[in-house]
Amino acid sequence: MLQYKDLRDWLEKVEEMGELKMVKGADWNLEIGAIADLVAKNPRNAWAVLFDEIKDYPAGYRLLTGILGSPRRLALTLGLDPKSGDRDFVIAWRQRMNTFKPIKAVEVKTGPVMENVYTGKDVNLWKFPSPKWHDLDGGRYIGTGSATITRDPDQGWVNFGTYRVMVHDEKSMAFFVSPGKDGRIHRDKYFARGEACPVALVVGEDPLMFLASIMPLTHSMEDGFRDEYEWMGGVMGEPYKVIKGKVTGLPFPAQAEIVLEGFTRPGDEKMEGPFGEWTGYYASAQRPEPVIRVEAMYHRNNPIVCGAVTTRMPCDFTHAYELIRSAQLWNELEAAGVPDIRGVTCYQHRFMTVVSIKQRYPGHAKQTAMLAMQAHAGAYLGRYVIVVDEDIDIYEFNQVLWAISTRVDPVKDIEVIKNCWSGPLDPIIPPAEKGYASRAIIDATKPYSWYAQFPPSIMIPPEYKAEVLKKWAGKGLFEI
Repeated sequence: MLQYKDLRDWLEKVEEMGELKMVKGADWNLEIGAIADLVAKNPRNAWAVLFDEIKDYPAGYRLLTGILGSPRRLALTLGLDPKSGDRDFVIAWRQRMNTFKPIKAVEVKTGPVMENVYTGKDVNLWKFPSPKWHDLDGGRYIGTGSATITRDPDQGWVNFGTYRVMVHDEKSMAFFVSPGKDGRIHRDKYFARGEACPVALVVGEDPLMFLASIMPLTHSMEDGFRDEYEWMGGVMGEPYKVIKGKVTGLPFPAQAEIVLEGFTRPGDEKMEGPFGEWTGYYASAQRPEPVIRVEAMYHRNNPIVCGAVTTRMPCDFTHAYELIRSAQLWNELEAAGVPDIRGVTCYQHRFMTVVSIKQRYPGHAKQTAMLAMQAHAGAYLGRYVIVVDEDIDIYEFNQVLWAISTRVDPVKDIEVIKNCWSGPLDPIIPPAEKGYASRAIIDATKPYSWYAQFPPSIMIPPEYKAEVLKKWAGKGLFEI
């Protein structure tokens, strides 16, 4: 069981942890984005920031950034030990994923999100603070830390993903989704039939829903979970409470802060973008994108918009994404039959993956790299996969660089795989070639064929290291 029931309860816990800051009087035009970015770039004080009394908005209409910006808040969100380091977190979370059982959501008649209901002419998207996050953005974006709910028209399961959403006017907003994402597949299926696609945008959700929304979860029809609601129920240990939308019939959280419900239709497009994305670039130009026509709007009293600033990494959810993806990829590699994996971690969001193994046979490192490159958690928009021996602490990037520098023969140990899955946000791909990218796999392990003759590395024996640290603790020489 998690220790919170909704976003507001979670915020109380974060405040008790000393990781919440209140900011009053900030401007929605660039200032909120700048503050959130500067906070995210400070690893010692990566606060969750709750903005209130935002320019042009009444007190109580708030906006939250940095939701998953610290390992402690990520652990709180998932019900894990907030004191665990990165390695222990990845191990604990991957073990949890292997044991929890999916639980179906339960439909309820009402909830806090129904405190205020607007339909038709009363819908006004400008009611909520939607920042212009970056100076070159093409508009104001209400959807950055949100969850967009869609339904597969063939199989009936629902998905939510964090896709960028720009406000056009009082009743319409953009709907940008990269090719290959579940929301895009759902939308394309409706459009291919000439039908409207129902959409519900959850603008203020609890952190567990945000986490599920940004993760590449695998859906199963026979076993496991069919949708993210079942996954969240498994994490929570109880059914997630949802309300059936009056307009679309889509299930949305009863405890949500804000939900916007409507339809997107074939051929109904407006110009969207550019937008400063998580890659650190304005990587997709302004273009026509489908519009969501909002027909109903629900929100709690004094609602909270959930936002996520996307900038040069790290942004305010980069590390959380890296940790969760590391655990998921580790499980996928083991499920594919790769033996003796000693650790998996990610750097730069999803561009770089590092896997530690104990080599057991010729080609073990190559097998590991190829599968890590194309497993579900690693397939989209990757760039490098690096495999190292078990003596390398992959959570210390200098050690990874040392392995690359001393154990890699560029001619023998680096290979490039072409025509892999990429997307429109990849900045290095020419506009006419968007969608495909190459991968480099780097074998930074000791050569298996002469492993025993490889020069021994300098290191302090683990037992002696622990003894020295204990003896000299508190002397100001090093932290333990």
